[in-house]
Amino acid sequence: MAPFRPGDLEEGDVVFEEDIIRNPYNLKSWLRYIEHKQSRKAPRPAINLIYERALKELPGSYKLWYAYLKRRRLHAKTKVITDPEYVKVNNAFERCLVFLSKMPRIWLDYGQFLVDQAMVTRVRHTLDRALRSLPLTQHDRVWPLYMKFIRAHDIPETGIRIYRRYLKLFPENGEDYVDYLKSINRLDLAAQKLADLLNQENFKSKHGKSHYQMWRDLCTLMSENPDKMKDMKVEAIIRCGLDRFSCEIGSMWCSLAQYQSRSGWFERARDVYEEAMSKVTTARDFGQVFDAYAHFEETVIEGKMSATSDGEVDEEDVEGALYPHGGASRQAQYQSRSGWFEKARDHPP
Repeated sequence: MAPFRPGDLEEGDVVFEEDIIRNPYNLKSWLRYIEHKQSRKAPRPAINLIYERALKELPGSYKLWYAYLKRRRLHAKTKVITDPEYVKVNNAFERCLVFLSKMPRIWLDYGQFLVDQAMVTRVRHTLDRALRSLPLTQHDRVWPLYMKFIRAHDIPETGIRIYRRYLKLFPENGEDYVDYLKSINRLDLAAQKLADLLNQENFKSKHGKSHYQMWRDLCTLMSENPDKMKDMKVEAIIRCGLDRFSCEIGSMWCSLAQYQSRSGWFERARDVYEEAMSKVTTARDFGQVFDAYAHFEETVIEGKMSATSDGEVDEEDVEGALYPHGGASRQAQYQSRSGWFEKARDHPP
């Protein structure tokens, strides 16, 4: 920016120049001068120069810095993102923060301005600096922008680390973390976090979900993605949920059986369905389990029969895969199960 020269003065500026010479540390004198130049629609560089002169005398003035930075930001946004004006505004923010590092509004405006420039690494470093500079009682003003930034960019590992820091201050937002983990396909961590929330006796869902609904969500998540749950004891967790509730547990039993079947353990899935039908205590749960069991049998038999008809496997291999008890009883098991299924489908309880 070009230095001030007396020849740059216009008619009517002299009185304001005399005022600031007499009172260089008077904020109102500078503001009156700026307002005068704006009313005369002076060129943008001329007004910016007055702001710079004022800030040289009053570098700790929040009012001057806020108005000046807002003006510079609005002008920069009229240009393409690669324009040098953006660099100049970023530098102005850095100069401001030397004096006003305890002002959350400045940090937020700077952070949002960097987000608009898509400067991912610089945004993260700047918001981390904001959290270090501001007192803990003002961190709740910074974190919403940080979380919005994390969800808007594909940086999963960084997002996980930042979310873990966030939850130390706001543990009640654990469900948002679960949703984020699902969105980045880290379903194993999502299940682990959801299980941790359910183990907290005083945890209350911010979305109004009951513990039963959260248990059902956890069971569904694990049963539908068995290949992602390698570090979790899925069966033990689901049975723990079954022990906590006495009714409306048909969906949990179905989730356990579905987990077994999706893992390729068809005989275990049958054992779970039959155990469920013997233990549920309500007609609704029984009907839910029975329908799921019938659908499971139909799907398995149709799938194996289709493989046989296509010549991919022979009939003996089909029976062995369906009922792996071996020996001469294999054919009897197969015929018995097929007969049971036909009867159950035609005459449900």
